[in-house]
Amino acid sequence: MTDRSALPYRPCVGIMLLDRDGRVFIGRRGGGGAEPAFEWQMPQGGIDEGEEPRAAALRELWEETSVRSVSPLAEAPDWYSYDLPPEAVGRGWTLRYRGQTQKWFAFRFEGTGAEIDIASPAGGTVRPEFDAWRWEAMDRLPGLVVPFKRPVYEKVVAAFRHLAP
Repeated sequence: MTDRSALPYRPCVGIMLLDRDGRVFIGRRGGGGAEPAFEWQMPQGGIDEGEEPRAAALRELWEETSVRSVSPLAEAPDWYSYDLPPEAVGRGWTLRYRGQTQKWFAFRFEGTGAEIDIASPAGGTVRPEFDAWRWEAMDRLPGLVVPFKRPVYEKVVAAFRHLAP
């Protein structure tokens, strides 16, 4: 096994999308090898070269959910990082980075449920990330993600807790 600690973190964004009742959008990454109880996550993705984090967050939200009707609520005060466990390293970016460092943003969803389209996100221009979605209570989020992401989700919930009733 190669020592991955010298590799950099992949710069990413994470998005907490809240409905009018303070519940959070989560999507299920089916077929990803995670235990079924931990297949859920909030939208997230890489920051392109030269892209500002907030712009990346809006792009990733569009590419994963087709959602554009949002208003900004908050930005996490820090970048939160996690290392990939050996079993999560496969191909692509996972070979070049030790994990991800993420800047998180909270947005209020201003649209209707009809706007959310995970089957053909971004007008069908990208491969779907999720095979199911739902609104979930913010405090439940850390228990629904793969364990190696749990500390980041705990920090995100702490940063944005004031946004949910």
